[in-house]
Amino acid sequence: MTRLVPLAVAAALLLAGCAAAPPADRGGLDARLVAPPTAADSARDAAAVESIGALPADLFFAGRFTANGVTLPYRLLAPPRPDAGQRYPLVVVFHGAGEIGTDNVGHLDALPKTWAREEIRERFPAYVLAPQMPERSALYSGPAGTPGRHSRPGPPLYTALALIDSLRTGLPIDDRRIYAVGFSMGSSTTWNALRLRPDLFAAAVPIAGVPNPAYVEEVARTPVWVVHGNADTANPIGPDRAMVQALAGQLGAEVRFWEVDGLYHAVPQRLLAGDELMTWLFAHER
Repeated sequence: MTRLVPLAVAAALLLAGCAAAPPADRGGLDARLVAPPTAADSARDAAAVESIGALPADLFFAGRFTANGVTLPYRLLAPPRPDAGQRYPLVVVFHGAGEIGTDNVGHLDALPKTWAREEIRERFPAYVLAPQMPERSALYSGPAGTPGRHSRPGPPLYTALALIDSLRTGLPIDDRRIYAVGFSMGSSTTWNALRLRPDLFAAAVPIAGVPNPAYVEEVARTPVWVVHGNADTANPIGPDRAMVQALAGQLGAEVRFWEVDGLYHAVPQRLLAGDELMTWLFAHER
């Protein structure tokens, strides 16, 4: 199992002077320094992620949506056996800059496909939306390492939010259980979505992104699990540390922070291969 440094040690390492509340499922700051996986765990998780990546794209319905002058290709995974009269969670997965395009395939990497595993679909039935951005959905104030670096919404984010609203009216979606997950540009997009729609999401997991602490009050209304490697040079961890520290000062904010030791710009494979991501998200509702 991956070792977790005790909270008191992690808080001192990560937040340098920020007073951390004890770990809690609701409210407060849970900050952890996550050690790299063992060789055995790494090999197991890598094999699982490879099998996830091989899942067929046609498990996801292919569609297109236009609003605000932007057309978004998107993929949508449905619950395996929807029950009449039942409403289901909606999980929105925002992709990174490398998957920008319009082919409606290139963004279907392991992050959305991890939800398409048979055992996960059975245990966590949900609609899973993976929009493909035709241009940047998050714009940065400067290059990596710029002091005070932050992000702002790109035009496709507004269209993605309109798509979510459209699906809410056309599908049996539980409005209390809408979640956001994103990596890299998609993580920054997630942060900005929480800012723009502070009452929409029940919880969010931004991974290796760039937030804007100026909007901490809006973001603090949504529980977040922030994941970032401290060896990341594409999106250095500093802005996420600053946002976590700002959120820790907001009364009632729920923040989980995993600083993954030695991880470069990547999603930790344990989150893709296991069920921690699903379990944490689905423990929350509006």
